[in-house]
Amino acid sequence: MKLLHYWRAMWGIIWRELWRFVTQRERFISALVRPLVWLFVFAAGFRAALGLAITPPYETYILYEVYITPGLIGMIQLFNGMQSSLSMVYDREMGSMRILMVCPLPRWFLLLSKLLAGTGVSVLQVYVFLAIAWFYDIQAPWQGYLWILPALLLSGLMLGALGLLLSSFIKQLENFAGVMNFVIFPMFFMSTALYPLWKIKESSALLHNLAQYNPFSQAVELIRFALYGQFNSHAFIYTLVAFIVFMAAAIVGYNPSKGMMTRKGGA
Repeated sequence: MKLLHYWRAMWGIIWRELWRFVTQRERFISALVRPLVWLFVFAAGFRAALGLAITPPYETYILYEVYITPGLIGMIQLFNGMQSSLSMVYDREMGSMRILMVCPLPRWFLLLSKLLAGTGVSVLQVYVFLAIAWFYDIQAPWQGYLWILPALLLSGLMLGALGLLLSSFIKQLENFAGVMNFVIFPMFFMSTALYPLWKIKESSALLHNLAQYNPFSQAVELIRFALYGQFNSHAFIYTLVAFIVFMAAAIVGYNPSKGMMTRKGGA
C-alpha cells in the first residue's frame, strides 16, 4: 500500500462525512438548536439566581451566559461524537464501513479517518454557534477564536474516540438510547459545563470529585481557557491522555481477533 492509497481512503471518508453533514440539514439544525436553547432559555433563567465570582480565566465578574458558553461548545462536540458513533454502528452493519473494514488498509487508519471526519464536522458546528453567540453579545477576544481551534481539535478527537469505543460495544441501533442515558447525560451534568468546581463542592464533595476527574470537564476547561487566550496545561495533558486511552481501546475493540468484534461475529 502506498501513501497515495492511504490519502485517497482518508479523503474519501472525510469527504463522505462532510457531504452527509451538508445534505442532512436536520442534523445541522438539531446540533445547534440544543445548545442555543440552553443559552437563550436556561442561562437566561438562571442569570439572576446564580452569581459567579471572579475565577480564571475570567478577570472580572461575568454573566452566567458567558460562563456556560464553553460548556455548550463541549456539548456540541459531545453529542457530535455520540452521533458519529451511532452512524458508525449503522455503517458497520449495513453501510460503507462494512466494506472498508475488510479492505487491505489497517483498521486503526480507517477509525482515525472516521474520527478526523467527525471532528471536522463538530468544529464547523462550534464556529457557527460562536457566530450566533457573538450576535447575542457573548463575545471573546478576537484572538480567542483562533486560539480555540487547537483546543477544539483535541477535545473533538477525545470525545469522538470515546464515541468510537462505545460503538464497538453497541450491536444494534436500538441500544443507542442506553448510551444517551448512562454516558452522555452523566458526563455533561457531572462536569464544569454548567457550574464551576467550587460551586459544585459547596453542595456535594462526591459530585466535586466526579466532576474534577471527568474527561469532559477537562475538555471544557481546555476550551474555556483557549477562548480567552490562556493555556491550561493540566486540562491539555488530561484530555490528550484520555484521547490516547480511548483511541487505543477503540482500536482493540474493533480488532476482529481481540476486541468486541470477535463476540459479534466480525465486522
